[in-house]
Amino acid sequence: MPKILIVEDVEENSDMLARRLQRRGFEIALGRDGAEGVSLAASEAPDLILMDMNMPNMDGWEATRLIRANPATRSIPVIALTAHDMDGDREKSLEAGCDVHHAKPFDLPMLLSQIDALLGGDARK
Repeated sequence: MPKILIVEDVEENSDMLARRLQRRGFEIALGRDGAEGVSLAASEAPDLILMDMNMPNMDGWEATRLIRANPATRSIPVIALTAHDMDGDREKSLEAGCDVHHAKPFDLPMLLSQIDALLGGDARK
């Protein structure tokens, strides 16, 4: 079963997303900020990371750059999640090393499609 690390500082958002993904057969790990996300990326070895970009302390852009700088985690696909889909955010996310940029609120069918594409097909089989 593929493991997804959700890095999100708003507990309601991470819990809702975790429940929906667990119902679809994914194992979930949760990080509450960028620093915890970087640490969990190394210790949990997830198959994919959903990274909130706007977090206090260490934002998702810095966390993604650190994940990409570590040889042990650099190949993990990262989907950027942001509530503020402003001009330049997509480019900023991609420059930081994210594979995909996804605006909130979540479009779950689109997000699942992006997850499946990054995991090489229907990862929930």
